[in-house]
Amino acid sequence: MQEPVEKQTSALSKIALLAGAGVAAGALVAGLALPAVGGAGFGLISASNEMNLAPEELVEPPPAEVTVVEDSKGKPIARFYEQYREVVGFDEIAPIMKTAIISIEDYRFYEHGPIDIEGTIRALAKNLQAGGVAQGGSSITQQYVKQVLLNAADTEAAKNKALEASYARKLKELRYAMAVEKKYTKDEILAKYLNIAYFGASAYGVEAAAKRFFGIRADQLTLPQAATLAGAVQDPNATDPNLGRKQQEKLLKRRNVVLDRMAELGKISKDDAAKAKATKLGYRGTGLPGGCESSKYPYFCIYVRNEILKNPDFGKKAADRLKFLNRGGLTIKTTIDSDMQAAAEKAIKKRVHASDNPLAAEALVQPGTGAIKAMAASKPYGGDTDKHELAYNPVADAAHGGLTGFQAGSTFKTFTLITALSKGMKISDGFNVGAGYTAAGYSTFKNCAGGTAGDPSHTVTNDEGSPGWRTLQTGTWGSVNTFFMTLEQHVGLCEVVKTAKSLGIHRSDGAKLQEYETFTLGTNEMDPVTVANAYAAIGARGKYCAPMAISQITDRDGKVTTYKPKCRQALDPEVADATADILSGVLTKGTMRGVGGIGRDAAGKTGTTDGYASAWFAGFTPDLAGAVSIGDPRGSQTHKLVGVTIGGTYYGSVVGASISGPIWKDTMLAALKDVPPTKFTPINTSRFGGCGQSCQPAPPPDENDRGPGDDNNDDWRSDNGDRGGWGNHGRENDTGGNGRGPFG
Repeated sequence: MQEPVEKQTSALSKIALLAGAGVAAGALVAGLALPAVGGAGFGLISASNEMNLAPEELVEPPPAEVTVVEDSKGKPIARFYEQYREVVGFDEIAPIMKTAIISIEDYRFYEHGPIDIEGTIRALAKNLQAGGVAQGGSSITQQYVKQVLLNAADTEAAKNKALEASYARKLKELRYAMAVEKKYTKDEILAKYLNIAYFGASAYGVEAAAKRFFGIRADQLTLPQAATLAGAVQDPNATDPNLGRKQQEKLLKRRNVVLDRMAELGKISKDDAAKAKATKLGYRGTGLPGGCESSKYPYFCIYVRNEILKNPDFGKKAADRLKFLNRGGLTIKTTIDSDMQAAAEKAIKKRVHASDNPLAAEALVQPGTGAIKAMAASKPYGGDTDKHELAYNPVADAAHGGLTGFQAGSTFKTFTLITALSKGMKISDGFNVGAGYTAAGYSTFKNCAGGTAGDPSHTVTNDEGSPGWRTLQTGTWGSVNTFFMTLEQHVGLCEVVKTAKSLGIHRSDGAKLQEYETFTLGTNEMDPVTVANAYAAIGARGKYCAPMAISQITDRDGKVTTYKPKCRQALDPEVADATADILSGVLTKGTMRGVGGIGRDAAGKTGTTDGYASAWFAGFTPDLAGAVSIGDPRGSQTHKLVGVTIGGTYYGSVVGASISGPIWKDTMLAALKDVPPTKFTPINTSRFGGCGQSCQPAPPPDENDRGPGDDNNDDWRSDNGDRGGWGNHGRENDTGGNGRGPFG
């Protein structure tokens, strides 16, 4: 029940007396009466009996602010935020904006202390007359305090508590306001308030609001624009112009109220107010700078985002890392090179269309640093399948927004080659191999757990080529399956797995590498970043560096943290040199000779999987490495690259040199156009030249060598070994598949 009028009058008199007593510099009156919110009426609380108004320090966590992601040249490529806010200084806000907000929210702001006694009395009288809360009496300082408490709340319960209508909350707010007024000047408080206030349309702070509403900076605001923003803070949800015409009409009326108030206070003339009121609202709805969805480089953006969200270097807990990214106001400088990215995108677009079912993806990595220079794919990022968009990152592993990837095929033969060289084999060491390879027994191959991994029930074959002698050189150039199965048996399956792991090889889906006898044939699903980075280590003479996307972070206070490459010597440098020497022959004498080199020292390996499920090329120079994969994301084992039209060209079957190799070549030619060529370190011929462990027996008198370095004239041009029928061992497809396990 509402209290009698005489009690209300008494309350007003009491407050008037308290107000009349005055407030000495920085001090408050000894007592204060406030309206109780809620219930049937209004009660009074006496400062002398129930309040102890003393300043209480306010903890002011910085407001959520936009994090900007930049490319290697400092150009913005994405923004992350929980609240779209850009904090600006007092002098970066138009004077008319300050005048407008003070006029409508707290016209005596520069005259009163932390609590506006006159405003409180006026509001209380209005509320008593209305029988409810019709007008607030909070000063701008109090409003700032409320916003700080609201922004610091990280749960819905905490947010509700910060807004609850209670004496306890109001008194706490007043104590905090007293401390704030002691700590800052009025100008500083006003700037803080304008930077933290919500204006509607997802714009937090006056700078974001000016850009969102009118497409300008806060220091460019005109009278009608300033009045619009000043009017919006009272009820930003009800006047949110982004919601439609009804809300825009409410905002227009509110703007005119502000203009009338400014004229009433003499801050502007009545003529100026009339002219401003005659203008249209002028809301532009400038698009918010988005995250990865609107980035020019969405897949790289996804990689960066996941790198921060999953790396303990950026916070011990996941929630801390998310807050660091979305609220930190950071400037994140990354490794992506816009020119190299453009080269990769152009090369892919030339040969694979977004509308094609098969998907091409490419990553470029810098040897010696691990810096990711480009991440490109043939399909755009997004959730609209009608536009051929992908909702995941096809260039990276699952930890960075990817999925299962594609089987890497014969690109894995390189790890067996490296292992053989590391164990002392020379480039002309080799074996006499047949058209098929069958393990002698289950124990012919042992995985790293000591378990048997051979499969004597299955024969690995070469689709083309005849039996004969193969060396590390010719077996690699022709990508001969039976040779590499023999070589893997010779050096040991686990040793090959260890070599691969030392170069950062891990399954794209995050599961453990499958250590079956066909490991060397690339049965594990991979992503381009991981494969490119492994090959980059060869180009860096065995120096492996973890993939790196972030080079520097500047926090909101200007503190700069530089991130250095995380590198280690994974291979003997001379082993890496010998590997590069052999792999360079793939471009001139082997499966890529029909595509050719790039006019500088370069090396690489094609990769085609069983039944043409996917096709790869991974290659490198001392300056840049890259890997290109192509496969059907609907399921590479059920939708193989046979009888397909890709990029407008029909292919009876797609091998590593068909599309992936040419994409890599075009990319490297453009990406390295302005980079002076660096030569490979020559092979140590005294260590690796000729043969030692397994020299070729003297040929029969009628032997006819019919190919350069190819003792039995296998058709290298068709990547024959990559297509060898190595069967259905292990996890073979990206949709669950029909893998038989190691023993069928």
